[in-house]
Amino acid sequence: MGSCSVIAALQRQWRELLQRLTRVPDPWLLLPVLALLSIGLVMVTSASLSFAADRFNNPLLFMRSHLLYLLLGGVALLLGWSVDSQFWAARSRLWLLLGLLLMLLIMLPGIGYSANGATRWLRLGGFTVQIAELVKIALIVYLAAWLQRYRELFIQAPQVAWQPVLVVALFAALLLAQPDFGSVVVIVASSAALLFIGGLQLRWLLVSAALLAALGFFLVAEQSYRLARITAYLDPWADQFSSGYQLTQSLIAFGRGEWFGVGLGQSLQKMLYLPEAHTDFVFAIYAEEFGFVGVVVLVALFALLVGRLLQLGYRALALSQWYLGFMLIGFGVMLAGQSFINLGVNAGLLPTKGLTLPFVSFGGSSLIVSMAMAGLWLAAARELAAVSGIARSPRRGLSAVRGSYV
Repeated sequence: MGSCSVIAALQRQWRELLQRLTRVPDPWLLLPVLALLSIGLVMVTSASLSFAADRFNNPLLFMRSHLLYLLLGGVALLLGWSVDSQFWAARSRLWLLLGLLLMLLIMLPGIGYSANGATRWLRLGGFTVQIAELVKIALIVYLAAWLQRYRELFIQAPQVAWQPVLVVALFAALLLAQPDFGSVVVIVASSAALLFIGGLQLRWLLVSAALLAALGFFLVAEQSYRLARITAYLDPWADQFSSGYQLTQSLIAFGRGEWFGVGLGQSLQKMLYLPEAHTDFVFAIYAEEFGFVGVVVLVALFALLVGRLLQLGYRALALSQWYLGFMLIGFGVMLAGQSFINLGVNAGLLPTKGLTLPFVSFGGSSLIVSMAMAGLWLAAARELAAVSGIARSPRRGLSAVRGSYV
């Protein structure tokens, strides 16, 4: 009798899993992701040909690696899509603890992998894993679960925010020790946005922003290489063959692209002129080959994706689906922040930071984690549609959403 009940339970779970996977996903989330992944595969292949041929005598090396990462990312996406969101919420502290242990592990001599003066990776077999990417998703899940759990207490007594603030500060300190200033900016901004949506008063947010700005100024002035990036950003042509080299080459790529680009595969800057052409600066090569029109298309895809995440997040909050709402908004802000920083760095609007462009740049950790996040978005959208019946709830502004649970 016991074995029959176990088999019946397994069959029931299998049917539920098939029902989840066979439901049509939210097209406004899925289609932009697929489009960005397609652009990423094309551009990584194009931007890496010369570098791979010169360094490894194999022009398609990075394309093959990128395809492998896409396959692994597809598995991560399906995993996130097939599991209920509350599964991750219930274990949010566990994911956070795991991220903390991994962050501490890479700081141990002989374990962390270093490159370009930073120690940010763990070597697992033949792969290197950037722990900061895993921490980003763990923090959003933790903060969304914390706000769901302590929402009413947080609104009545905002001082309890010291708990998530301490957690974010701890991870920010560990990231600065690597150093990874770009990831710190992304996680702090995303966390602040979530706490504000959760009910944190604006004055405390402004005070925190002022303190962080002062800390950022100190960190920039304290390290000569960070100060060099600022001076190169302000006037890259003053030292175009040294500290301003990467940015000037990126700007040349943008200038050559003009309106419609020089054509796919016709970039000159990828011919060993622009460093990191297939990773952090793949957007510059894209702008050179597809021009202003192509840039507008790419930015529109990110805007569509971020806008949909925020729309679904506010709808979830209006329906009292707190975890889904906070998670979707957190990921939306994180995606917007990291994309804006990468695009801004490539275009010379921001100082140089080592951040990839989600779904587009070459990088196994970034791509797999981005696709895992996409799976969580799709699962959240599915659950939200089931709660609301038909997704036709009225649009509500930020003040109305905040007021719905204040």
